[in-house]
Amino acid sequence: MSLHSHPEIVGKFLSTLPEDDDHPYRTGPWRPQTTEWDDDDLKVVEGRIPDDLDGVYLRNTENPLHPALKYYHPFDGDGMLHIVGFRDGKAFYRNRFVRTDAFAEENEAGGPLWPGIAEPLELARRDYGWGARTLMKDASSTDVVVHRGVALTSHYQCGDLYRIDPRTGAALGKEDWHGTFPSDWGVSAHPKIDDHTGELLFFNYSKQAPYMRYGVVSPAGEVVHNVDVPLPGPRLPHDMAFTENYVILNDFPLFWDTGLLEHNIHFPRFHRDMPSRFAVVPRRGDTSQIKWFETAPTYVLHFPNAYEDGDEIVLDGFFQGDPEPTDGVDNGMSGKWRQIFRSLSLDGMQTRLHRWRFNLVTGEAREEQLSDSITEFGMINPAYSGRPYRYTYAATGKPGWFLFDGLVRHDLHTGTEQRYGFGDGVYGSETAMAPRVGSAAADHIGGSAAAHIGGSAAAHIGGSAAEDDGYLVTLTTDMAADASYCLVFDAARVGDGPVCKLQLPERISSGTHSTWAPGADLPQWRESDSAAGAIGL
Repeated sequence: MSLHSHPEIVGKFLSTLPEDDDHPYRTGPWRPQTTEWDDDDLKVVEGRIPDDLDGVYLRNTENPLHPALKYYHPFDGDGMLHIVGFRDGKAFYRNRFVRTDAFAEENEAGGPLWPGIAEPLELARRDYGWGARTLMKDASSTDVVVHRGVALTSHYQCGDLYRIDPRTGAALGKEDWHGTFPSDWGVSAHPKIDDHTGELLFFNYSKQAPYMRYGVVSPAGEVVHNVDVPLPGPRLPHDMAFTENYVILNDFPLFWDTGLLEHNIHFPRFHRDMPSRFAVVPRRGDTSQIKWFETAPTYVLHFPNAYEDGDEIVLDGFFQGDPEPTDGVDNGMSGKWRQIFRSLSLDGMQTRLHRWRFNLVTGEAREEQLSDSITEFGMINPAYSGRPYRYTYAATGKPGWFLFDGLVRHDLHTGTEQRYGFGDGVYGSETAMAPRVGSAAADHIGGSAAAHIGGSAAAHIGGSAAEDDGYLVTLTTDMAADASYCLVFDAARVGDGPVCKLQLPERISSGTHSTWAPGADLPQWRESDSAAGAIGL
């Protein structure tokens, strides 16, 4: 039984945003929060919390406290981590701002100090900053992963990683990996965790040659491999993928205009006459072992997975049919906002699930579209990361907006799809997959066993248990109810709707990236008799 049954405000911050704010990504579903909450016993409003759901769902969110220096972009907001923990048929909630150095400085100054992605660097009120662009705020508001029992939040254009207790939300400072952190370039948006080996894989990029690097962090928490991946010039990679023996990095033809960059103007252009390039690198390989493959021009934000198939690397991602939309749909925004944010919507970019095959022997590259549906932000059963898999759970988008209005289960073996729409005025988050406690995937890949499972046996994990033997977890923002909820789905029956709906203490800002951490991976998770005890109460 929880120690208190009502939500409690544990922190509140001063916002300097205008009261009459009309920015489409600081109002409505994107209205920021200023409060931090503890709720040790979330109210179930529909269904029942599964007893075999055990662990924490974490979601990072852009949540600005201060206006932009000139033009606010939704990627610029301060980081806020939302945590929903499940144990023994109960659920708790925490939300905390990510305590970055820049967050502390701006709060002390009472306003913005660094330019965002759509602003010139000359606006900076400090002579130092972060990011591949330089002089940016290190918001750490993009992604979140859990490595060695600690949550790590990241910045979309390279920055410090911030350590957070995944049970309590407590700030634990920056990650320096025992002094081996590559602090000159930072870490990009999407480091990857291989649950089979316990390694963290990362890349970073810069305006300085060689323009990209790739590294490996051991299960002991040290950078044990770091190699140059030379590019023709500054690029804007966002994600990476890995297999059992390789990593796949990219050089897409959407990057800063080189002529403008000479004048320190960072304006991205899509170069339609240039191919997409993929680098396949042995996970502990050197620069001389990189194999490059060329494919159709596009840009890809996210890759759900990759795996090895004989001599081939199979890579799945969301191909953008139009990485640089010239117009936006009539989404109700004013002309000014519609022009600025036309490239943020999934339908504007025309994002569809796509597959590339790279033959390591012949050097041939092949590709095919896997679905006609416009989806993005795909998640998989984490036990199958880097291994052959079947299901991707992806988001659908509200036309013209950077908002998720439903989810789709892509069956990559049959090509069929299951769909669920959140309903009018309801918007969700990236949907993490949580293997059911008791399934082979959860038992053999989660917890301390993860470090001891590798090799070809990893491709066959699960035994007789199905890959979709588990749950999907997401957070929603319901405009009609002026409330937010945590939804839990049966991963095998997405179309049936949620098996459980939990109410959060207040309506939260819309957000994107998330992860799932099994309770077996979390320190002290089972050292008490209750979920409240597991979070240190």
